Amino acid sequence: MKAAIRLTLSVVVFASFTISATAQKSAILAGHLIDTATGVATPNQIILVERNPANGTSTILEIGSDVAIPQDAVVIDLSDKWVLGGLVDAHDHLGITYKEEPESWYYYMTIIMDSTPLRAIQSFSTGFQKLASGFTIVRDLGNNALYADTALRQAIEMGWVPGPTMINSGIIIGAFGGQLYETPEREDTVYPEYLNADTNDEIVKAIRRNIHYGAKVIKVCVDCQAYPYTTDQLKLFVSEAANAGQKVSGHVQTREGARRAIEAGLWSIDHDGALDPELHSMMKEKGVWRVGTETPHADWSRVSESRYERRVASLRDAYDQGVKLAFSTDADYFIRGMNRGELTIEFIKTWEDAGIPAPEILKIMTTNGYEISELEDRRGPLKVGFAADIIATTENPLEDINALRDVQFVMKDGQVFKSDGVVSSLSFFHNGPAYGWRKR
Repeated sequence: MKAAIRLTLSVVVFASFTISATAQKSAILAGHLIDTATGVATPNQIILVERNPANGTSTILEIGSDVAIPQDAVVIDLSDKWVLGGLVDAHDHLGITYKEEPESWYYYMTIIMDSTPLRAIQSFSTGFQKLASGFTIVRDLGNNALYADTALRQAIEMGWVPGPTMINSGIIIGAFGGQLYETPEREDTVYPEYLNADTNDEIVKAIRRNIHYGAKVIKVCVDCQAYPYTTDQLKLFVSEAANAGQKVSGHVQTREGARRAIEAGLWSIDHDGALDPELHSMMKEKGVWRVGTETPHADWSRVSESRYERRVASLRDAYDQGVKLAFSTDADYFIRGMNRGELTIEFIKTWEDAGIPAPEILKIMTTNGYEISELEDRRGPLKVGFAADIIATTENPLEDINALRDVQFVMKDGQVFKSDGVVSSLSFFHNGPAYGWRKR
């Protein structure tokens, strides 16, 4: 099932050329159109898409079996494919990769030795690879140096480079030290990976700083040090973020930290290690998302068999209790022989081992992902009026979720990024900003 991603190498010449301001239409002939919310596939559908090159937006105009195809529309034949909306990774870090073993050492080497410009380029490369595997939305939750995540998001939105729609957090906010263990001589090493915020005033300032510099979600280290945030402090995170229309994602390591985060009403609990049936029940009651980053047990994952068994049991319990689940990976490391898109899709193994049916996994990777991302024009499966983020596979993912390992077609915002398994990126690049400046 697994197909190698072939990249067409093109020389991109930064010369001026005109981008038509005329709306462009595409008609997709879908052999089987999947509604991921219901798990129903409808045969022989036509999806009429309009793209506005002046601002990079797209809209699905019509869907049906008898849609009239305009004479000027480009016809895309996916009549032998299974067509659905793009996939969502609800937790990753595009601007960091653990290079080689030992993992922890190279994490520190990356944050100390790699500059923000270099990591911005790495972020583009990572996002490119994930888009090629069908991930059209990514929540990028920190570890991006000095706002490399904002730079990439803006570049994608302005049409300079292809990439997934990003919900980025800016710099992770934490109590003194973040996730690091510093020395008194170099206690500033924590910045810019983390913003120290210990008092209420510092918390408010850190949140406002991130939002000012382009964050679209707030990421907090709930309990990364011996002095975790209190429930009241976490409520301040929630209220201050809400003041700017944003939600709070919580990196959680301990059971008490998870309990406080749930009581405070964080939007999502990220990482599964501290969660148990009682906490799942609380999450279900309060509507808190579980973003478990469920790393599979594999030769490359360094997850012990016993740890993995607990992880699978915890995921199954959350599913059985009806907790809101999002597909998430934290796949911020280097595995020889796999790019980041291929690595991301490997995480479906954990969901399979938890006994979750393929249609439910597909719904979690798509519909649930749209809901946690809260993007107004991407808030559900493929429907009229929504943006045209569309992928296609050769086999039916409702029957075998591993069909997602071979995404043959990717359309992002009405523009074809991958066709017949081949990525061709030249059409994405131009000498913008044709779309005009976007607000942070």
